[in-house]
Amino acid sequence: MPAARTAKPARPGYRCSECGWETGKWVGRCGECQAWGSVAETAAPTLRAAAAPVTTPAVPIGQVSVEESAFRSSGVGELDRVLGGGLVPGAAILLAGEPGVGKSTLLLEVAAQAARQRHRTLYVTGEESASQVRLRADRTSAVEGELFLAAETDLGALLTHVEEVRPTLLVVDSVQTIGASGVDGVPGGVSQVKEVAAALIRVAKTRNITTVLVGHVTKDGSIAGPRVLEHLVDVVLHFEGDRNSRFRMVRAMKNRFGPVDEVGCFQLDASGIEAVADPTGLFVEQHHGKVAGTCVGVTMEGRRPLLAEVQALVTKSTLDKPRRTVSGLDGQRTALVLAVLEKHCGMQLAGLDVFASTVGGAKLHEPASDLALALALVSSYLDEAAPVGTIAIGEIGLSGELRRVRDLPQRLAEAARLGFKVAVVPAGPEQRGRPAPARTIDGMRVLEVPSVITALDVLRLTGRNAGRAPTAPDF
Repeated sequence: MPAARTAKPARPGYRCSECGWETGKWVGRCGECQAWGSVAETAAPTLRAAAAPVTTPAVPIGQVSVEESAFRSSGVGELDRVLGGGLVPGAAILLAGEPGVGKSTLLLEVAAQAARQRHRTLYVTGEESASQVRLRADRTSAVEGELFLAAETDLGALLTHVEEVRPTLLVVDSVQTIGASGVDGVPGGVSQVKEVAAALIRVAKTRNITTVLVGHVTKDGSIAGPRVLEHLVDVVLHFEGDRNSRFRMVRAMKNRFGPVDEVGCFQLDASGIEAVADPTGLFVEQHHGKVAGTCVGVTMEGRRPLLAEVQALVTKSTLDKPRRTVSGLDGQRTALVLAVLEKHCGMQLAGLDVFASTVGGAKLHEPASDLALALALVSSYLDEAAPVGTIAIGEIGLSGELRRVRDLPQRLAEAARLGFKVAVVPAGPEQRGRPAPARTIDGMRVLEVPSVITALDVLRLTGRNAGRAPTAPDF
């Protein structure tokens, strides 16, 4: 009779304490987040799955009620836009962003709006004291009777607060500061974050509590902690913004209840954070009179067209190596546009300093901004202003041709709505390299041109009109 086999002991594994990456052998540097000295040994548990009693019977999907999952407005229109309509009962939402970008201010406003709608709200802070949050609430007019506040860093105590308050909306700021007793590691570690998030999401689902978790980010902007955190939640939002600008954007990276290509716009001021339904005014200067070196383009933030002004300054250099300074634009695309202007448009830029930037801290990194940048550069180089009320949309190729961009009808409609008179866009392939007849969209003339040099010709940016007042071209 053969001897019974003995079960092999579980082989130890190794896990990164920063991001949760796992490997079968020890390494000094994490292969995922590149952190040094963060990989430690973890014994692999042996688990056996067994059938368990059924608590909720399986039913046909058509018989599942959806009434409880109806959207409820957050009271902040721009956030509702990103969420796909509002807050969903029982949803778990993760909001991540850099320190100081305004996450806590935004969520305090959301909590106050929910309280004004008679929805009991519990705001749990693990990073600030209760008095600090109260001071911010006074400044932002967020003191409401249905808004409850607790300063807590222990998961068990947090769940006790949930039992006592029974909120409709729960905000936890932040998930990395909450610790679970009986779980290895320190608060913010991989095991702790997984346990805390799983417990909070379990409560959210069983009690239909909309739960918003604040998450930290790493130096490269990704969400800190294990990747499983993003898998557990229903919605992942990124709060973005430059500290030198008041403008902020919320974009959805994951959304089980709506689209992921929507963007919400906000503005920070002394009284808190304010939704910006029409942000174009933040990125376009109101000029009076002749101004050379400027052009307005249209960029897409998700589904949303935003107009932004590009400014350029081309001037004589006193250095052996002329400067090329770019702010708010893609440096590689800017270098490409400069090379095309030298090669195909006759501009001599070798001994000139070139500065290019956007207005209001706008970020224009898509190729559709190439033509607006080119026109601003040529305008500054010639010291001629482009015609008043002109926008430019198009990607520039290496041979100087203009290429079509996505969502062109939406971009043109937004420009026409805001009162622009002339739009210069790439011609379609059916034009075979020739300009198309001008057409009109809501009072705005649309000029389809095949190349950069043709765009300069139709706008009369040829160096022959220097010193004249800018007027709309007579097409």
